[in-house]
Amino acid sequence: MPELPEVETFRRRIDAGALNRTVAEIRPGNDITHVELPDAAARARFEGHQFTQTRRHGKYIFVGSASGPWLNLHMGMSGSVRVYDTEDGDPDYARLVVIFEGDRRMAFRDPRKFGWVRVVENPDAEIARLELGPDALEIDASQFADRIEGRGAIKSALIDQAKLAGIGNLWADETLYQTGIHPDTRAGDLSGKQRGDLHRTFGRILKAVCDVDAHYADLPDPWLIHRRKTGHECGRCGGTIESRKVGGRTSFYCPDHQERAT
Repeated sequence: MPELPEVETFRRRIDAGALNRTVAEIRPGNDITHVELPDAAARARFEGHQFTQTRRHGKYIFVGSASGPWLNLHMGMSGSVRVYDTEDGDPDYARLVVIFEGDRRMAFRDPRKFGWVRVVENPDAEIARLELGPDALEIDASQFADRIEGRGAIKSALIDQAKLAGIGNLWADETLYQTGIHPDTRAGDLSGKQRGDLHRTFGRILKAVCDVDAHYADLPDPWLIHRRKTGHECGRCGGTIESRKVGGRTSFYCPDHQERAT
């Protein structure tokens, strides 16, 4: 599932290639059964207007203008955004296509059909309606410490979008791996230093992944992302990667340097 860095990469694509262009038409793409998309009347509201700004909050992208309305895109399990020239043809699994005057298009791709696109009037109101927590790249250390309080596992707290928006299974595991914290550790049992380490680490990780446009091959070799499989060698201590279910989600970790809290 695309998480904050991947979604930020899509947002930057839109900024680079789709802003300040007049919308000629927004039309459904192919095989849109079970995909939530704006209806014809909602799509027509954008015709003749321009997208002038984007915003990302957690795993959500907003594309619109100061006066609205906005497209709100959620990538689901495998969605993405493509910006391309008309002559290149629509990409596969294009569920919604924005056609600009001239030769530019923008497509919302969703191979597995778990994503959606909605029309909203105000991003802040929609963030509140969705009950999203603060964005993971904007939350400060004090806010983070307060929001993860509780008896549940720290892995579950990190991926709870109502507590912290943007981190999913992949980068939660990476954060815990790099800080040496077992995913089953109760959030409420963490020391102040551990909470500070978590905050600094996930911020550093997310920024690093954004900086390479979510190309995992460009990330440092010791990272868990390159050895995220049971039985692989740990890049930090030479131990062996294991997996377990935490809060219903599969978690990868190294038991040698991520010791279980006692």
